[in-house]
Amino acid sequence: MKAHLSLITLAVDNLERALRFYRDGLGLPTEGVIGQEFHQGAVVFFELQPGLKLGLWPRASLAHDSGLTLAPPGPSGFSLAHNVDSRATVDAVLAQAEAAGGTVVKPGQETFWGGYAGYFLDPDQHLWEVAWNPAWAAAD
Repeated sequence: MKAHLSLITLAVDNLERALRFYRDGLGLPTEGVIGQEFHQGAVVFFELQPGLKLGLWPRASLAHDSGLTLAPPGPSGFSLAHNVDSRATVDAVLAQAEAAGGTVVKPGQETFWGGYAGYFLDPDQHLWEVAWNPAWAAAD
């Protein structure tokens, strides 16, 4: 397998609520809900960067499609990371997520590795890290 990530799909409990959080709250551009004409096909896509999209799909639809048992949300399995250009931007993104309906679970603070980071949960309990790493250049 060639390592190339093109889509991250997050299972959500309420597609409209998740759409509002990411589009209206965090400002990610999207065409909105598509695929409603298909049984369990309603989905939302956001272009994160060239070649990488974020998908929001109802939890029941993902369970049905994958053949797995529908399970409740849980934030401790993995996190998504958003690297930014400064400590101040970490705090600003955490505040933006909270204002949009997310929950800051760890405010921005100095890290053991020399950076600055914090965490928030989206309304469906997906864990996001927002970090400034002095050794990495943040993407535009």
